[in-house]
Amino acid sequence: MRAEVVVVGGGPVGLLIATELAAYGVDTVVLEAQGAVSERPKATTLHARAVQCLARRGRLPGAGGGEGSVPAPERASQDPGPVSAGAAPFHFAGMPGLVVTAPATEPVPILKCPQADMERHFERQALEAGVRVLRGHRVTGLDEGPDTVVVTAVGPSGPVRCTARFVVGADGARSLVRETAGIASDAYPATVSAIAGRVRVLGPEAVRPGWHRTPRGWIVAKPAAGGAVHVRALDLTGPPADRHREPTLDELQGTVSRIVGREVRLAEPRWLTRFSDFTRVARTFRSGRFLLAGDAAHVHFPIGGQGLSTGVLDAVNLGWKLALTVRGEAGPGLLDSYDGERRPAALRVVDNTRAQLGLMRAAPEADAVTRVLGAVLAAQGEGGPLADMVSAQDTVYERRGTGSAALEGTFLPNVVLRTGSGPADLIGLLAQGRPLLLVFSGAGGPASGTDYEEQARPWAGTVRVVHAEASAEVPYGAVLVRPDGYVAWAGGGAAGRGADPVPDPLAGALSAYFGERGSGGR
Repeated sequence: MRAEVVVVGGGPVGLLIATELAAYGVDTVVLEAQGAVSERPKATTLHARAVQCLARRGRLPGAGGGEGSVPAPERASQDPGPVSAGAAPFHFAGMPGLVVTAPATEPVPILKCPQADMERHFERQALEAGVRVLRGHRVTGLDEGPDTVVVTAVGPSGPVRCTARFVVGADGARSLVRETAGIASDAYPATVSAIAGRVRVLGPEAVRPGWHRTPRGWIVAKPAAGGAVHVRALDLTGPPADRHREPTLDELQGTVSRIVGREVRLAEPRWLTRFSDFTRVARTFRSGRFLLAGDAAHVHFPIGGQGLSTGVLDAVNLGWKLALTVRGEAGPGLLDSYDGERRPAALRVVDNTRAQLGLMRAAPEADAVTRVLGAVLAAQGEGGPLADMVSAQDTVYERRGTGSAALEGTFLPNVVLRTGSGPADLIGLLAQGRPLLLVFSGAGGPASGTDYEEQARPWAGTVRVVHAEASAEVPYGAVLVRPDGYVAWAGGGAAGRGADPVPDPLAGALSAYFGERGSGGR
């Protein structure tokens, strides 16, 4: 086979990247070792920034099918009491009181969706976009040449060989792509051990729903269908003796009993798994024709439901950049900016998950810090720095030095604009997946709407130009918005309207992102 991009790994992150590539017309193949979607419970949480980016790309599960439509707000598992619309109760280090918020014009701040359902959703979209999804194909080798990578795999019908321009490793924590590319990692060894499973508790009062801390560890219990219970037991006494050994019902029962401090009887295990706080971040997310995303790039202690969201944000960041690179429409360094933007974001997740585990430890000092922080959470109400950190809404990408306003690198909230064809919101305008140049009439500044459109004309095949009436929410003459919703450039701020007046090097920004004068496109 031949393809422009091979994605190794057909989980949610790999399938989302493949869908994004195919939407740009990039010939994409996904190679996935599993023959079908795994029903084993995994992640269930998508945080606000991942939800917002997926909405802008028309990829949000449960969006109801209409352009720009989004799910109604729903509550997360921790519920400290009434909250306003656009807010969802959550937790920090097992402590209730954290409330994640999002602007009223955005989708839900927390979307609860089983990973298996999300994977099926992304696979349907991938297939509809023309992606070749080859399940039951285990990759055995990758050989990088000057212009291509040869990927070999073993499938149901025998060996498969595929030649591609780029390979994306979305193949999990034990990534063959990362290993083959020779990408080193920074890692922290495991210090705690956890075991989880879906079981029946004999004597339901023995394990109550919720988060429970004892001097020996934590128990987290959540009711499941058919009277079963999802039980997670965190043993703080040390790392697992053998993290690759399959856990047993006796082991889970013994761990739960030891942490609770009395005998707890469990039965009918549906699935069992173990995990720890082993942490690793690849030192680069790109090496030549190899790129990493999701768990292949970063793994951390699974607290706060941030793992899947971080991988989804990798995917929406990488998809359009790699697609434009393959199409010859990317400026110098655009693909490298994937590592420059997403690796720092992953490191921030690692920091906050390690900090949360530190608070969960049984030391007396940790108890004191937990009491103080719990009071702070209760007092701050909705939102706040911790909520924005966990939901990734505090993520700001480094400015690329294009002479833009301070808005560059920030996320542009969903706003309703009055355009020539009627009212339209940002989510709907970005649904095509193209970079968007919003040109505002009557906004003031050193250039007119006609000037901005003329500067952008050489990139007409890449950038969509939309004229709108001046907006108090976006007080600039023009704003260039990336497909993932982040601002690439802003200019023409009018004095006295809350925006910083700046020069207007729009053509320079377009060249930096999409190549000189739009050259090199198809």
